[in-house]
Amino acid sequence: MIGPLLIGISWILLRLQKRTLSELGFNKPRLRLIEFFAGFALAGAFAASQYLFIAYFSDFSWRLNPQLDAHTVIESLRWNINSVLFEELLFRAYLLYKAIEFLGLKKACLLSSVSFGIYHWFSYDIFGSWIPMIYVFILTASIGLMLACAFALTKSIFLPIGLHLAWNVVIIFVFSNGPLGDQLFIASSAEPSKLSTFEQIFTSLIIPFIYIGFAFWFMTKILPKLTALESNSVSKT
Repeated sequence: MIGPLLIGISWILLRLQKRTLSELGFNKPRLRLIEFFAGFALAGAFAASQYLFIAYFSDFSWRLNPQLDAHTVIESLRWNINSVLFEELLFRAYLLYKAIEFLGLKKACLLSSVSFGIYHWFSYDIFGSWIPMIYVFILTASIGLMLACAFALTKSIFLPIGLHLAWNVVIIFVFSNGPLGDQLFIASSAEPSKLSTFEQIFTSLIIPFIYIGFAFWFMTKILPKLTALESNSVSKT
């Protein structure tokens, strides 16, 4: 898997500077678990709401895929985990850590955001199709900014991984919208009703941006309180 390889490279680069992986959040295990699962729950809830609204607007329901087997589940989860670890350890982690050191927090997070948006033009293979390129850039760069700020605020990759992994797992594995084909749930209708313009904007833009805004609120208002509670709990033990 690419994840352990990138962690190993990060460790080597940090060791050359006489630093450790704690710079990327490989410390305080209880706090990092809280960050990961809080991010996972938050992202999972919004990603699920997006596809439940799509089903509601298009007048169909989601049903379990009768052909789903253990091999498909394992391979899907492996693919999702691997792809998220690759993107997080590439766009956040050591490179963002160094960018913050050289450029400052705001410029580094903005650079990470723009790079993340441009990267998805190639990963989605839409380069040259201007309307999809604009949409994908706006959405993925905004999410990239959220993930970069999550790393900067927590000094850890675990919150970004939770926010990113749950979103991908729910969309790709749970609701079968991705390169892996039919997964856990599939649409009950082969020809669902088309979404209106408002319904498309609501599901594809408004819900993701509400998610991003809620994530920023969580990172700035709730997470510091959870961190303080965890620190007090550790100091008493």
